Amino acid sequence: MSERPRDWDKELANIDKAMERQGSTPPAIGGGGPVSPPPRAGQVGTGTTRGHIVLTWFWVLLALALAAVLLLWPYDKGCGLYLGLFLGAVGTTVVFGLLGAFSSWSHRRGIAHVTSLLVLVWAAVAAAREILPRTGYARQSLPWLCASTPPAPAPASAPAPAPASAPTPAR
Repeated sequence: MSERPRDWDKELANIDKAMERQGSTPPAIGGGGPVSPPPRAGQVGTGTTRGHIVLTWFWVLLALALAAVLLLWPYDKGCGLYLGLFLGAVGTTVVFGLLGAFSSWSHRRGIAHVTSLLVLVWAAVAAAREILPRTGYARQSLPWLCASTPPAPAPASAPAPAPASAPTPAR
């Protein structure tokens, strides 16, 4: 431990001279990295342009429109093909709701994000209302496929009228 005590003023002066030669400014306190330039006039936030915002709202409003269509579904969705189409519409609503949610989250659109999440919840409820009774989870059990109705029996042909015969003699 025979080290000489350091002259901190001299050490710091050398550091200041080295920094002046490099031409860089010290980072802000707590920064640690280069300071990013302020956003341009066409940008709202870092990496978010007006085109991103328009696309985010497109996904959200499309998902919202599809959710409204689920509420007003005009066909019977009891079984068969129309049930499959309804569940396909629910799946499409979920996809567009997820696109809106991810896009609004990454571009920091709060109202759009909450709207997308509400659409996802509504689509989940609509799907659960149709799927759970068919999987045995609900009290009422519903079929996936419609029962095939047997063809209506052909009307029995009326018996041919008896040929006109001569009256029978009375006894």
